[in-house]
Amino acid sequence: MNLNKFTQKAQDAVIASQTLAEEKNHSQIELIHLTYALLTQEDGVVPQLVNKIGGSLPMLLQAIQAELDRLPRAYGTSTQVGVSREVSNVVRSAEREAANMKDEYVSTEHLFLALVDAAENKRELAALKQAGITRDTILQALTSVRGGQRVTSQNPEGTYDALGKYGRDLTQLARLGKIDPVIGRDEEIR
Repeated sequence: MNLNKFTQKAQDAVIASQTLAEEKNHSQIELIHLTYALLTQEDGVVPQLVNKIGGSLPMLLQAIQAELDRLPRAYGTSTQVGVSREVSNVVRSAEREAANMKDEYVSTEHLFLALVDAAENKRELAALKQAGITRDTILQALTSVRGGQRVTSQNPEGTYDALGKYGRDLTQLARLGKIDPVIGRDEEIR
């Protein structure tokens, strides 16, 4: 796993999943650790995708937390946390996703897509399917969040939906009656 090919958020997710496994005294990083790390990322793309899809993020996190608590714990002197074969496969699959999308870096959305593909037969990740999160719904939501942009830097998340993040839709606000009417420009308006 070459983290130099990952965006900053993807690196943070991998590190957060390792930290979570250590805190829970789990012997290795499993898919569920990576899923939890992706879903709890602040200003991350994955929570945006889940919201766009219509999944309930708090309920999803609660279900995943319950599954995390069911994993066996390992106690002892060894604090080294390994990476499961499934997580390694997901990382390789995410690298292929990035290549297929012609992106230069592996981002969190690539990890999430690969994770959902791998979670198809996993009982502990059934909450994703119950929330309506599938490969197709992710790709649809991704086009609205990301548009036609490619991942060409290690921090592409800052450019996604910048207008929605930093601007206000005045037309929408006017329709909702949330802004004051224009006064004194009758001749220009007509």
